[in-house]
Formats: sequence, structure tokens, C-alpha cells
Amino acid sequence: MDAIIELDDRLYITRVNPATGKVFRCQADQMTGQDFRRFVGEEDSLKLARLIDELDARPEGERSRWIPGGLTARCPEGLSFPAEATISRFELHRQKFTTLILRNVRDRVEAEQKIQSLTTETELLREELQALHRNDTLLGESPALRQVLRDIAQVAGTDATVLIMGETGTGKELVARAIHTASPRRERPLITVNWAAIPATLIESEFFGHEPGAFTGATRKREGRFALADNGTIFLDEIGELPLDLQAKLLRVLQEGEFDPVGSHHTRKVNVRVLAATNRDLEQSVRAGRFREDLFYRLNVFPLQLPPLRERGDDVVRLAAVFAQRFASKLGRSIAPLTTDCERRLTAYSWPGNVRELQNVIERAVITATAGRLNLDRALPEASPSNTAPVHAEAASPGAIRTAKELEQLERANILRALEAAKWKVSGGQGAASLLGMNPSTLSSRIKALKIQKPR
Repeated sequence: MDAIIELDDRLYITRVNPATGKVFRCQADQMTGQDFRRFVGEEDSLKLARLIDELDARPEGERSRWIPGGLTARCPEGLSFPAEATISRFELHRQKFTTLILRNVRDRVEAEQKIQSLTTETELLREELQALHRNDTLLGESPALRQVLRDIAQVAGTDATVLIMGETGTGKELVARAIHTASPRRERPLITVNWAAIPATLIESEFFGHEPGAFTGATRKREGRFALADNGTIFLDEIGELPLDLQAKLLRVLQEGEFDPVGSHHTRKVNVRVLAATNRDLEQSVRAGRFREDLFYRLNVFPLQLPPLRERGDDVVRLAAVFAQRFASKLGRSIAPLTTDCERRLTAYSWPGNVRELQNVIERAVITATAGRLNLDRALPEASPSNTAPVHAEAASPGAIRTAKELEQLERANILRALEAAKWKVSGGQGAASLLGMNPSTLSSRIKALKIQKPR
């Protein structure tokens, strides 16, 4: 929403568009006839005068420019805000006029300041290097997991781009770390891009970095994630969420190994291995026009499909036993081995949230354990009788095969339970996404796909 303001040669306002009133929090028509210098600080008034003189000295057709550093605009009520602005000069009936286009960028500036205060390039690298040495491992003996491990072993030693696909909670980031750790780039950083933590207005800056003055609030040079990953690996999680306008710029990095930092006229070369992950069907997104076909084929050099936990057989029990001992040790407790009944109940459940949900369930079971025995009654979600009773009856027998419809019913019932427990709050600390161990945007997509509606 941009304010468009026309000024006469004395800098008095002659015309404004309706959005100007919203930007300056006043009646737009009441601004007409007023001295525009009332709406900016003294330094910005002088800046405008200098820019007007500069533009008047230019040839006709070149009398417009971006205002470096923007302006600090002021509402009639006294509130000020940072604004990006462009200025242009034109002549009408032998009178000269100035047009200003302003955009309130307070939210973007605050987001930039927050990111700068929370993390520096050094801190980012330190976090990634520490993450490489965690004790997490890919646990399991199922044929499905063994195939994943074989794929990792085959591709890790190359520089091939890997597209890791799988449902939420299947361990896509863990696989990316395993590939990097087994690669020749292991001594260099693995840089992870977490879309959910980056405001939309700053994604390009986070990707490619920026120069001082590139936009309002950019007070110093900032290295982007690709620059930090030079000679190392970058992990692009939830690549299907990348906006279309940035997909073309990512494609250029993949094809040419180069990019332009925001606000820079110099191209930067990098040598980065790209690992990407998604829980979306990217081919369907391509058909729907939400994802570039050429970018999909660039990413899909070595596709790696992670199996959902429900297809990994007894790995559920193996993982549960490891998680139980880990959480018990963390809490300073002793936990008895899993009973046959616990194993049966764990393998009978469909695990729509996969390994992440299993971790959450086991942690709750350890916290609420009595006499050293896991309390699955409190921790394990139960199936909705109306929707999933036939599935659970069948699941009680080993090796039962569920239909796609039955799995969908189980997922729907589980999401409904989480939404009801969270009082239909999706995101946040006590939201349904947190209970399920899912990304809020992913949960919203599943709610829409499963046609789940809040009762009136």
C-alpha cells in the first residue's frame, strides 16, 4: 500500500491518492493544501530540496530516482515511521511539480533489526557446526530405512543436488545432515534455511545478503546464507514454500553458481552444494503453476524418498525404546523396558506426525510414568471410534495393510483431536501444530485438504 503525493514547487500538497490517508493515519483530503514539510523531519526537508535541484539538472525523461536511505515520515498525530520513497519531477502548463511515492516499512525494519540482534554471521556458523556433532542417528532396521541409508551412502560423496521428500516428521533435516557429514565438504558449514523463521520481506536478503543502504534499515553489509555456505552445503527446507519471484533467482545460483546481493552491482560467485526438502508434491505444484518446472528438474537430480513411520514396521518399537531411555536419562529417572502391550499399541497407531510425533509421545509417557513404566494411556492418542474403529481392529494383527482411505481417516481424526485439545488454535506454543510436531503452514494445508471445519 503506497502513498502517492503530488507537490507544487513550494512543496505544498496538491493531490494525494486514497492510500495516503491510511499510510499517514488521517483523512487524505485534509492533507491537500498543506506544507509537506510538516509530514517529515527537518533533515528530510533539506534532503528533498537537494534531490529536487539534482533532478531539475537532469535531462527530461531522467528526472526520477530512488531516495537513498528513505525518509522518516510523520503522521499528524505525532507517530513517525520509516518510509521507502521515490521522487520524480514533471512539468505541466509551465509549472513544475514533484511526485513522491512512499511505503511504510516499519515492519520490515523491525524484522531486520530483530534478526541482526539475535544472530550474527559468526553465531550462525557456530550453531551449524555444533549441530553437525549432535548424537542423533538414523535408527532402524526396516528394509525401507536400509534403502534410504544405501541412497545416502551412494550420493554423499558426490556434489549432486539432492531432493529429500517425505511427510512431516520423517527426518528430512537429519538425512541432510547425514549426507553433509559423509561428504568431502564435511569440514565446511552446513547452512540451513528455515523459511518459517524468515519474514517474507527479508527472504532475498537472507538468501543473498545485502549492501548498506540497500533498503531502509540496512545499516551495514550482511552476508547471505549462500555466501556463508561457500565451499560447504546449504539445506533448503520446505522448498515448496519458496515464492515464485525468488525461484528464478535460486535457479540462477544452481545453474551458474552466482548471485547479486541486494543493492549490489557486483555478481558474487559461490561453490555450494544444495540439499532441498519438501513434504509437498512438487510435480503437482508445477502443474498448478506454483513451482517452476525448470527449478524442479534442477533440484530433482537425486530424489530421495523417506518412508513414513507407519511403513517401517518394528522400527517404531526400536525408536521408542531409544527415546524412552534418552528422556528418562535427561529427567534422572529409570524406565522399565517396553512391555508387549506397549509394543502392540505403538505399532497399531498410524503415526501421522511420524518420528517427531513418536518423540513427543514417548517424552509425555516418560514424564507421566508411574513405577518406572511408560504411561501410554496419557501420552498415546487414541483413534476416533466413529471413523477409525475398523482400522484399529485390523491394525491389532501384525502386518495389517491399511488402505489410503483408512490412513486418511486416521490422520483426520488425529488432527481433530489436536485441534480440540488446542481449542482450535493452529499455531503458537499451545497450538495444534505444536502438539502434532508439525509446521503450522503444513498443518493448515492438511486441514484444508481434509476439509476439516470448526464446529459452529
